[in-house]
Amino acid sequence: MNGQHPVQPPLQEAPGAVPPALLDDIRAVVGERHLRVGAAADVDPGTNPENLGAGIIVAPATTEEVAAVVRMCNGHGVPVVAHGGRTGLVGGGVSEPGEIVLSLERMNRIERLDAVERAVVVQAGVVLETLQKAAAEHRLEPGIDLAARGSATIGGMISTNAGGVMAFRNGVMRHRVLGLEAVLADGSVYRDMTRVVKNAAGYDLKHLFIGGEGTLGIVTRAVLKLDPIPRAAATALFGLPSVTAALDLIRLALDCETGQLRAAEALWRSFIDLTASAHGWSEPDFELDQPIYLLLALGGAREEALRAEFEKLFGDILERHPETTGIVAGSKRQEEALWRLREDTDVIYRAHAGAPSYDVSVPLSQIDEYVERILTGLAAIDLKLKPFVFGHLADGNLHIVLDRSGPLPDKLAAAVEAVLYADIAMLGGSFSAEHGVGSKRIHSLIATADQTKLKLMKRVKEALDGHSLMNPGKVLPFASHPIDDSNRNGVEAHA
Repeated sequence: MNGQHPVQPPLQEAPGAVPPALLDDIRAVVGERHLRVGAAADVDPGTNPENLGAGIIVAPATTEEVAAVVRMCNGHGVPVVAHGGRTGLVGGGVSEPGEIVLSLERMNRIERLDAVERAVVVQAGVVLETLQKAAAEHRLEPGIDLAARGSATIGGMISTNAGGVMAFRNGVMRHRVLGLEAVLADGSVYRDMTRVVKNAAGYDLKHLFIGGEGTLGIVTRAVLKLDPIPRAAATALFGLPSVTAALDLIRLALDCETGQLRAAEALWRSFIDLTASAHGWSEPDFELDQPIYLLLALGGAREEALRAEFEKLFGDILERHPETTGIVAGSKRQEEALWRLREDTDVIYRAHAGAPSYDVSVPLSQIDEYVERILTGLAAIDLKLKPFVFGHLADGNLHIVLDRSGPLPDKLAAAVEAVLYADIAMLGGSFSAEHGVGSKRIHSLIATADQTKLKLMKRVKEALDGHSLMNPGKVLPFASHPIDDSNRNGVEAHA
């Protein structure tokens, strides 16, 4: 997927209950060729075929066109589901007949990139990799990176508060956004395109839309902070005897004398065995016989100095954990091969179609105990239930994917989630680190969130979208899942 989804001329029949008069009005705004009605076999549905369930896709080219389309839909009571690169994993972009998908793909311009300000103004449909390349020409970067960089759009990343591999240093998307523009449910436009870091002028309302998954408004433009890119980079892979050893190594790397730590990605044994086998990867004198592996990236002024720093780190960690093994990438090709071991998560889904996946955050001091507990708990459910575990260890974000095709039967799903989410809020963690809530994790939000938070969310939703026309059925549980104070134990509850 490359994030670009062509929209073809419409068919004649509109699915669901969308009035033909509304479609005629929309065509008058966006043009005949930018409204697609009917089968969409030539449009990439992304990670979920139900993303295109509405059967209607409109692709405005400007904020004014987005506002006009939303205003018309509001007048007819027709829900709108905003789409970016369609890379979401929790059903945040699914749609159904009677709704309209609004794609931001045509709003894909970088409007302003100022190397002095270290800020960039982008439209929501700009693909992350496109922005990275444009910023790199000025030796800058957006300070956020993830494996779906070739298809994930900035608007989608803002709407889901994306994280990625650099979050431990640079924060998540919420910390990268200086200003933002969004279209509200009534078609009005919220504009706060601030290009400065310091802004204490009242409520910072842009944060309602960052992480809102399109349920409060559609992000159309944004201002992002940019950071200098290091002149050189180096990558190393360490095999470690325990999570404790991996966290020790991260602490040492954060305090290294040369360069800065830019990534710390953990790969538990079952996951690296799978990806290494899929890519035919091996290195002499480096056996895959450790329980956990840590992929580290350093950035700095000179590559040779960074590699020397890795050698020093290796010596330091050996003093504490003598079983440690390690290799340093000696070329760009070796570096890319190491990163494929972490980033090619599709290997799992090729082996186990629709494998159930989970995305949790756990405080660093609790990770070792948490992983041991879930492995024991899952084995107690079924000895054959052996998950693939990997993630962004420096910020406590773990991805857990089961080694079977999904979806799971309801009873098994409830048992699995009870193990994974037990007391996670009490630990200071989250059931959703960076994938969001979407339509798949609403019950998890109910089970783990503070009740006052849920009630405040409801009040905000009612104030901005009282008719629930913005991405209905996502994030907010109130239509089909009323708030219930009796479910407060931090464990998933299923009917």
